[in-house]
Amino acid sequence: MTILTLVRHGETAWNFGGRIQGSTDIPLNDTGRVQAQGVAEILAAENAGREVTVVSSDLSRAAETADIIAAALGTTVSRRLAGLRERSYGDAEGMDAAAFQANFGPWNTAQVPNAEAWPVVRERALAAIAEVVAETPEGVDVIAVAHGALIREVIMHATDGEFPRPGERLPNCSATVFRLDGESWEMLAYAGVVS
Repeated sequence: MTILTLVRHGETAWNFGGRIQGSTDIPLNDTGRVQAQGVAEILAAENAGREVTVVSSDLSRAAETADIIAAALGTTVSRRLAGLRERSYGDAEGMDAAAFQANFGPWNTAQVPNAEAWPVVRERALAAIAEVVAETPEGVDVIAVAHGALIREVIMHATDGEFPRPGERLPNCSATVFRLDGESWEMLAYAGVVS
């Protein structure tokens, strides 16, 4: 049994400007660093006296968030995994919401050229998580810093599509917690908010 905490990275300039980042490697801004420090302090308090391994996506916004969290826990990031990267949004990367809507229509039905298919995002996320859990000793919990759309796919998998509910989003530096027991997933804490 493993407790897995998935943390969305801190804010970037593109988050602040409402632009789609996807796999574009945009660093944290100063607000994102403050957010990362805040969630790091919460996670350090919640995990006091427990053994934890920290991993992240290899994109810089997640990597830096994970470094801040690991430092607060008195450890370092053990791995950077491409499998935890954000979905590639293809031709939509860099667009703001209005441009996206004008070019591709509603978010939930948009067919974006060159974007990564949702089932592929879920499959690689679950494979990366399974790899980390398999390598983590029994009794050690996992904190993985990743990205909003990828975490949403994991939540949908874990809850059979019950969450996130329509209109909910995962804020920057929010944490969603799961209990993994073999193939069984249970969501223990949910970070979605109404947008």
